[in-house]
Amino acid sequence: MEAIDHLSLEQILELLAKADIEIEGLVPWGSNYTFLVRLCHETVEAQGIYKPRRGERPLWDFPAGTLCLRERAAFLLSQTLGWDIVPPTLIRPGPQGIGSLQYFIDHDPDHHYFTLKEQFAASPTESFLNDAELPGQFVRQTQKIALFDLIINNADRKGGHVILDKKGHLWAIDHGVCFHADYKLRTVIWDFAGQPIPPALLQDIVCLADQGEQKQAPLMAALGQLLSKNELKAMQNRVQHLLDLGSFPEPGPGRHYPWPLV
Repeated sequence: MEAIDHLSLEQILELLAKADIEIEGLVPWGSNYTFLVRLCHETVEAQGIYKPRRGERPLWDFPAGTLCLRERAAFLLSQTLGWDIVPPTLIRPGPQGIGSLQYFIDHDPDHHYFTLKEQFAASPTESFLNDAELPGQFVRQTQKIALFDLIINNADRKGGHVILDKKGHLWAIDHGVCFHADYKLRTVIWDFAGQPIPPALLQDIVCLADQGEQKQAPLMAALGQLLSKNELKAMQNRVQHLLDLGSFPEPGPGRHYPWPLV
């Protein structure tokens, strides 16, 4: 993973694990309690997103107290794939108890999946947000996010959950309602439906499937502490389905978009 801002991944994870956490404010648009926090460790300061377990709104279809664990599971899977989709995330105690703590990605909140897609479509061969390479990056990274959401069974991929950092990299956030054993995919990214999965991404999924067959593999051991056996098995089945299909699936029957869309 490339450095975010001036910190390496290892430095960010150390910061998340050891920093003093100071709440700066409540993020108003979350359905669960979500706090913007200041992280301070030695000479390093940064911002993070803290989601305490006891602030999770009860859901009928997800076990209570597991949403923060799914945030961590999404980061681990993103790292294993090598796709750099989910910002660094871990589980630790905080001012409101144990919860997920994620490194805050500095971004323009006015830019999200729909605005970026519209801007790219308007001038795909010209400079895009002052970066001539970004159109290709946008397609490649949204393909990764689309496949990632299929693998984790994301029930809530809104447009606002796709953000662009200052270096032109797309990130995906908010993964509390993922990894359910039953099909619950709700996403705004259906642009690639029916298209072949690019060979490089398909090979990444093959490697993930190989790890899934090894119960003692680091990923599976870590996910086993965060997800149920049924959820892990369902994830493995989704991975195999993608490999058998070899293409981006078409939307299934019923509701396949989240609401609201942004």
